[in-house]
Amino acid sequence: MAEFWLISAPGEKSNQQSWERMNTVTTKANLSSNFKFTIPDLKVGTLDALVSLSDELGKLDTFAESVLKKIAHSMSDMMEDSEDKIQENLLANGVDLVTYLTRFQWDMAKYPIQQSLHTLYEVMAKQITQIDTDLKARSVAYSNIKANLQSLERKAVGNLLTRTLTDIVNKDDFVLDSEYLTTLLVVVPKANYVMWQKTYESLSDLVVPRSTKKLMEDSEGGLFTVTLFKKAVDEFKAKARENKFVVREFNFNEKELQSEKEEMTRLAADKKQQYGPLLRWLKVNFSEAFIAWIHVKALRVSVESVLRYGLPVNFQAVLLQPNKKSMKRLRGVLNALYKHLDGVAAASVADAVVDIPGLSIGNQDYYSYVCFKIDLNLIDQK
Repeated sequence: MAEFWLISAPGEKSNQQSWERMNTVTTKANLSSNFKFTIPDLKVGTLDALVSLSDELGKLDTFAESVLKKIAHSMSDMMEDSEDKIQENLLANGVDLVTYLTRFQWDMAKYPIQQSLHTLYEVMAKQITQIDTDLKARSVAYSNIKANLQSLERKAVGNLLTRTLTDIVNKDDFVLDSEYLTTLLVVVPKANYVMWQKTYESLSDLVVPRSTKKLMEDSEGGLFTVTLFKKAVDEFKAKARENKFVVREFNFNEKELQSEKEEMTRLAADKKQQYGPLLRWLKVNFSEAFIAWIHVKALRVSVESVLRYGLPVNFQAVLLQPNKKSMKRLRGVLNALYKHLDGVAAASVADAVVDIPGLSIGNQDYYSYVCFKIDLNLIDQK
C-alpha cells in the first residue's frame, strides 16, 4: 500500500493558483501524483482554543492509526490468508483506501460543520474509543476460543508419547475392572517391531500371551497394547526401557475421553459461529475507523494551517502520493517552493521553547508548510 503526504500552503490570490503552482512543479518531473483535498469551512474559534486542540488532535491521530492497525491485524489473524486477500477486505465506504483518500469528501452527516472544532474532535474521539473498546472485548472472546482449540488440535498431532489418545483408543482395547490384570500402552520404534513381537511376552513372567495389538502408527513408530498382571507392571516397565520400548502412562477413562471429544467439537462450533459475525464487524468498523481517521487528519490540517498562516482562513490542502524513488527530491522541491514561509518559525528552530505548528525538533524534520504523512501500510509486513 502507498504512503501519502497531506500538506497545506497559504492561498494566493485564489486557492486554484496555489494548487496549480504546486501541481506544476511536482508533476512535470513525475515526483508525485497530486489530488485536491477539499476541507469545508469550519468554525475556527479562538487561537488559544486551537493551540490546545492541536495537541489533542495529534494524540487522537496516533491513537486512531493504532486502532486501525489492531483491526487489520485481527482480520489478518482470522483470515490466515495472503496479504492481497486481506487488503481486498480493508475498505472504506465500500471502496479501497487509496480511492477513498484521493476522492475524500467531508461527511456532513457524521461531522456537521456547524459544530465547533472541539465538538467535532470529541465526536471523533468518542467514536474511535468505542471501536477500540468493542474490538478488545470481541477479539479476546474469539482469541480464547481459537487458542483453546489450537491447544487441543496440537495435542492431536504430536508424537505417540505426547499426543492425545482420544481418537485412537477404545474401551475394547483395555482390560478394565479386573482385580489382577491391566493393559499398558507401549510406544515401539519402527525398527524394533520384530523385536517387540519376539520379546514382549518374556519381559515378565506375568504377561498374557498374544495380548499385544497395534493401535496406531506414525512416521517414527507404533502404539501397542499389552496385558499383564498388575503386580508385574514395574518389572515390565524396567525391562521394556532396557529394550527401547517406552511404556506410556495412561489410564483409560471413558468419561474424560468423551469430555475431551465434546470440548473440541464445541470449540470448533463456537469458532465457526463467531467467525462470520466477527469478520463482518471488523470490516464495518475498519471502514468507520478509517473514515474517522482521515477526518482527524483533515481537522489537523485545518487547525495547523490557521495556527501557522493566521487569519482570515486561506489555505489550500493537497494530497500528494510521492513516487517512491523520488521522495527526497520531492521534499527538496516543496521546501524550495515554500521557503518564503519560513519567517519566524524557521528562525526559531534552534532555540524553540514552544510548539510551532508543523515543526518538530525531535525525529521529524522541520517543514515550512503544514505536512502530515498518511501511511496506508496498516498490516504488519510478514
